[in-house]
Parts: sequence; C-alpha cells; structure tokens
Amino acid sequence: MRDGHAEPRANPDDDGCLGSRCGHGGAFLRTKSREAFFDAIFPERLTALDRITEAALAEPDAWDGFVGFLEGLFALQAEDLGLNDALAQRFPAATQLNDACHRGFQQADQIITRAKKSGQLREDFDPQDLATLVWAMSQVIRGSMTVAPQAWQRCLAFFLDGLRADAAHPIKVPPLTPKQVAEAMRRPANRT
Repeated sequence: MRDGHAEPRANPDDDGCLGSRCGHGGAFLRTKSREAFFDAIFPERLTALDRITEAALAEPDAWDGFVGFLEGLFALQAEDLGLNDALAQRFPAATQLNDACHRGFQQADQIITRAKKSGQLREDFDPQDLATLVWAMSQVIRGSMTVAPQAWQRCLAFFLDGLRADAAHPIKVPPLTPKQVAEAMRRPANRT
C-alpha cells in the first residue's frame, strides 16, 4: 500500500468488479482499508458542500445564508448515509476526508460569524455547537431514514427557532471544547 491506497492491480483494466454496474464496490475492492476507501470517494462528494457554503456566504441576508447552509448540509447527509456517517466523524482515520471536513468547518465559521454580526444568530453559538448539531442531526437522519426520511427537516426547524438571537436566553453550560467534540464524535454509538 502507498499513501493509504491500494497498490495498482497487475491488469489496470481490472477494476475488481464483476460487470459494469458495481458502483463503489469496485473502489472498495481496490483499497486495502475502509479509511482509504472513504478517502477515495468522499472528498469529491464534499465539493457539493463547497457550493452550498459559497451560496450561503453570497446570500445578502446573513440569517438566510446560515439557514441555507444548514438545510443544504443536512440534505446532503440525508441523501447519502455514508456521507452522513463521514460528517459525523465515524471514520476518524480517513485523513483526506477529515481534512475536507476541517476545511468545511472553517468555512462554516465564516457563515456563523456573519450571522452573529447581523444580530440574527444568538451570540453564544460557537463552531463547536455546529459540530454538535451536525452530530445530533446525523443520528436523526440515520434513525429516521427508512421510516420518515424528511424528519430531519422538522428537527432542524426546532433547532433554528432556538438559535435565533431574539429567542436566546442564558445557557449555564458552556459549549464543548474542540477536543471534547472530537472525542465525543469518535466514540461508537451504544449498540444495546
């Protein structure tokens, strides 16, 4: 293995698939680890998130940009459970994927800052709170996918109402630190 990716096959035309419609199965067969597989497929998918971020920053109304960013982000997660899991950091060893997520959160910080400066987003909302929200929504998306695929939209609407500056009240508990967020997101879900 070189750089986390599988060695090339002896026959470059052999993609590891039996037939032409293997989807990501062939890519998985060409990699030596699950993390290498995610590094191979998800950064390209995250370009859609870049477009959502750009649109949010270009939106004249900062609150509408913030809402559009969250709606777009969670719609992407709802469309692709693998991406949902990736954004919830279930694969911490996938370095390229984690780098792309880190860049995405830096861009999200700009969206958050802009919405706070406009006076529409509560002042105490931090990027770590966004990470926690992404993590929580990933659970809603995963749990409701087959029963009520749009349930995340209702949940997000409740979250957004609570994030408005005019609805804010003091919160006694501080946001998680970046280290706490990373640790919490890496822990496997309780499978009882």
